[in-house]
Amino acid sequence: MTKAPSSFSKFAERHFRLSGKALIENGHPYFVPTDVLETQSDQWPDGYLSMSHYDYLGLMHHPRTVAAAKAALDMHGTGVGASRLVGGERRAHQLLEADLADFLGVGSTLSIISGYLTNVTLIGHIAGQRDLVIVDELAHNSIMMGCRGGKFGFETFPHNDLEALDRFLTDHRSDYARVLIVTEGLFSMDGDITDLPRLLEIKEAHEAWLMLDEAHSYGVLGATGRGLCEHFGVDPKRIELAVGTLSKSFASSGGFIAADAEVIEWLRFTLPGFIFSVGLSPATTASAHAALEILKEEPERVTRLRTTSRQFLRLAKEAGLNTGDALGEAVVPILFPTADECIYVSETLMSLGIYAPPVVHVGVPKDLPRIRFFLSHTHSQRDIERVIREISRAVSAFRRTDMRPVAE
Repeated sequence: MTKAPSSFSKFAERHFRLSGKALIENGHPYFVPTDVLETQSDQWPDGYLSMSHYDYLGLMHHPRTVAAAKAALDMHGTGVGASRLVGGERRAHQLLEADLADFLGVGSTLSIISGYLTNVTLIGHIAGQRDLVIVDELAHNSIMMGCRGGKFGFETFPHNDLEALDRFLTDHRSDYARVLIVTEGLFSMDGDITDLPRLLEIKEAHEAWLMLDEAHSYGVLGATGRGLCEHFGVDPKRIELAVGTLSKSFASSGGFIAADAEVIEWLRFTLPGFIFSVGLSPATTASAHAALEILKEEPERVTRLRTTSRQFLRLAKEAGLNTGDALGEAVVPILFPTADECIYVSETLMSLGIYAPPVVHVGVPKDLPRIRFFLSHTHSQRDIERVIREISRAVSAFRRTDMRPVAE
């Protein structure tokens, strides 16, 4: 007798349980309708405050970005109707990509409907069976997924341990035709950066290529927000591929690739995630372009963001909170010894009108739960002091009442 297959629902439930379902069975702070919280701000004495959105430059509600999106909707409708290869593109796509390239100091850029998709589709398109892709072990999930589905060698190196990377390539570079090194500009879970000058030395010594994910560093790092290269005073043309997103500093959605013009022209006709996906919508393109123009005109937004971020980092350290290796640039995590404490602090903050969900199990090692705090140009000194004060109180309350579960 043939055994009946288990139901898909049971399969899903089992995998959900293995992923940490128990942590949220008694309630959780995820998928909160934050627009509702905003309208109910007056229920908290100090109002509603989001620390979970990466609107780094405070442009999501800027009159110019909103007006640009509305005008594009009125003129061009809600979508573009097809992929740009088969359905044609809009002049707005070309103008945004040209201005992005000019701003970043690269040959050209190519925008794609999703930042996550950009990494997934790009890595496998570049590397072949005789190649190696070697990635920082804490790189974003989109990078890891782009590697795991490929027919090429895939290795990781310890986080920001460039000497380990150098040793690996010294021993194994000759085993591969081409090598692609992949890392991030500003790490989104830890708020730290890689030593780009040293990384470039290693790349060039081993005749490798470099792909740099600058999703969180454009608009943040460097005096004018041009990213990791500006931060270190490096010519961006020394990097083969940079990946950015429009959903953070550029207050919209989607991703883009920055590279030499010849590389981008090749990708326009061959990259699966581009040619088989619809182009950016008119409103998305227009709002991102307006945000870019504001950034160019008002680089002081980057300066204020940096001041606010470093103030948050300083106050957190003074309060005895664990911020890991965070640099103090837009993303500052606070790490907790247990998931229970992390969740308790997050729930306490929410009860006080501060939205900052915990990060446990998914995206970080299980023994390093944290709350990521995304700083914005819109945050005031009073906001920062309020958050640190309430975190400190919540931690003290948790430890004083010994809420930690008893070991079995």
